[in-house]
Amino acid sequence: MTYWTFLLAVEAAKEEAGGLFDLDATLPLMAVQFLLLAAILNAIFYKPLSNAIDERDSYVRNNQKDAKERLQKAQLLTREYEQQLGDARRQAQSIIAAAEAEAQKVAAEQIASAGREAQAIREQAQKDIDRQKQEALQALEQQVDALSRQILEKLLGPELANR
Repeated sequence: MTYWTFLLAVEAAKEEAGGLFDLDATLPLMAVQFLLLAAILNAIFYKPLSNAIDERDSYVRNNQKDAKERLQKAQLLTREYEQQLGDARRQAQSIIAAAEAEAQKVAAEQIASAGREAQAIREQAQKDIDRQKQEALQALEQQVDALSRQILEKLLGPELANR
């Protein structure tokens, strides 16, 4: 193609026409060459490039759309999980409160039972002490009586002490 252009330029030089703008066959030939070059570039370079750009644009748009959908799903799941977590915490708090109340109730019952047992033991001990005290007093009275007789016998003699 360049060869023809060169030949045409040589022919044009031979035909020395006068003037600044000679319109001969060179101008249409250059226009045809330019259109042919544009068509070749369009077919070889621009179309594949624009197809690649369009595919990339579509890929990016699809990824953005998928990412938005995933983000919405993640936010929805997050809200659901937070709500479930809140419900679980409330349930745990109520279970803990119920367990504490039950533990306090059991502890109060055990304390009351221990108090009753301690009272019963104390009363039994008091009874034992009173019984032992009575026994000790009776033993002392008997010893006092025996000692009193012995003293009287020694002082008064055995005959007067028996009266």
